[in-house]
Amino acid sequence: MTDDRVPERDLSRLAVPRLGRLVETGERYEPYRLVDGDGVAVEPVAVFFQELLAAGKAAATVRSYGMDLLWWWRFLLAVDVPWDRATRVDARDFSCWIQLTAKPRAASAKRRPSRSVGAPNPVTGKPMPGSGYAPSTVVHSETVLRRFYDMHRDAGTGPLLNPFPLDLARRSGLGARAPQPDGHLGSGAGRPLPAKCSAPDPALDPG
Repeated sequence: MTDDRVPERDLSRLAVPRLGRLVETGERYEPYRLVDGDGVAVEPVAVFFQELLAAGKAAATVRSYGMDLLWWWRFLLAVDVPWDRATRVDARDFSCWIQLTAKPRAASAKRRPSRSVGAPNPVTGKPMPGSGYAPSTVVHSETVLRRFYDMHRDAGTGPLLNPFPLDLARRSGLGARAPQPDGHLGSGAGRPLPAKCSAPDPALDPG
């Protein structure tokens, strides 16, 4: 039995609180710490950070992974789901929410001279980005969270079923590239949005 029958969330009405933050400690063996809204360290994430450092990951990598986990923790708070009870439906909705959420700079960008999304930048020649997060951002967050859940599953401290499966084609028709041998994330294309997702309030960005 799967959890596919769970009613779809109306992401347009989902208020994701900006509670918790990623704290830079200045400490060599704990450069970053994820804390909740009360300022208490999130223990499952702290353990994951220690595993990253033990594997030789740089502090900048810990920070990058920490931002993805902060987004995830805020989303779980909004949908009232404990981290170790999250399902693949929760993971799907999270990825949808990221793609539909306007970036913090989107509001200020509206005051600038308008250019069509996808039109080449007159300076760099690269396509102009839209107001939402790029598919590569979603791929990155899904890969980070898959690693997080894999670690806790292997340690016996997390759920047996990873909410972020390696084979994304089962949910989307597209898969993400696997991490590279040097530990960096692949750049694979993001998966398309679920057909019935509706855009949330632009003010509800995960920043």
